Amino acid sequence: MKELRETVEAEHASVAVAGAILAVGGWSGLLWVVLNTLPTVPNRWSFYALLFAALAGTALPFIRLLHRRFSREGGLHIPPGVMVRQALWVGLFGTVCAWLRIPRLLSPPLAVGMAFAFIAIEFLLRLRERTQWRPD
Repeated sequence: MKELRETVEAEHASVAVAGAILAVGGWSGLLWVVLNTLPTVPNRWSFYALLFAALAGTALPFIRLLHRRFSREGGLHIPPGVMVRQALWVGLFGTVCAWLRIPRLLSPPLAVGMAFAFIAIEFLLRLRERTQWRPD
């Protein structure tokens, strides 16, 4: 059991480090794009891509912390891929909100509805993963 704990802790720590590297790269690239380029079409797409990377990378260590704090057994049963997927949901939510903000289509009910939709999709994916039979 101790060996399993150490292996999972190492995997989770590597995911958090990867998230921190992604966040630093995303935020620094986003800062460069905002300060040094004009808002043409290719620069807008790079803005959205860098915003996605920055938000997902920033969310990844926090998601690891939440799983470690609030999951049973310190989050040992949470695969690193699940944490990455949840961080990608955060990045997608932020990027879609920024994209909808440009033509002034974003409203609080729409943002809450999108958040509930992403949470429901993640809940159903986690439910599907838990119900699959794995011989041990």
